[in-house]
Amino acid sequence: MSQQMSPVNSSNRRGFLVRVIQATHAAIGATLAFIVGGAVVAPSLGRRESQWLHAGDVTQLAEDVPMPVTLRIARPDGASEVVERRVVYLVRSGDRVRALDSTCTHLGCRTKFNAESMQIECPCHGGVYDSAGRVISGPPPAPLAAMATRIENDQIMVQV
Repeated sequence: MSQQMSPVNSSNRRGFLVRVIQATHAAIGATLAFIVGGAVVAPSLGRRESQWLHAGDVTQLAEDVPMPVTLRIARPDGASEVVERRVVYLVRSGDRVRALDSTCTHLGCRTKFNAESMQIECPCHGGVYDSAGRVISGPPPAPLAAMATRIENDQIMVQV
């Protein structure tokens, strides 16, 4: 004698199998989302170590005159190394040296020092800064970013 399946048992099995397949799909999707999302988001969550770079000699700086200096920043990126160039202004006031980022705080354009007017100017939208990095006129919402400096044996070190 053969047993016949009742419609209730058949429907319960079918529902169970559907839920198992859906759970498997959900697990696969969650795993893929975790792996891909981690690969995309992880680099931005990584903490960059700050480093001190040699930026010049104190004796080469004139008083209260910004001097643009290009820093070469090398950072490891997996199996290779990424080299970034960053321009900063070094400004000496007495025995103190400040470093100002040359990136305009309005939209990120590279600024230039105008020796005639003794001002730092943004060519993109007319922003003007004084030699201390404070906004004089134009659209910039904030002064130029200051960077930490120290002097070791008349050598200027800038923290990036």
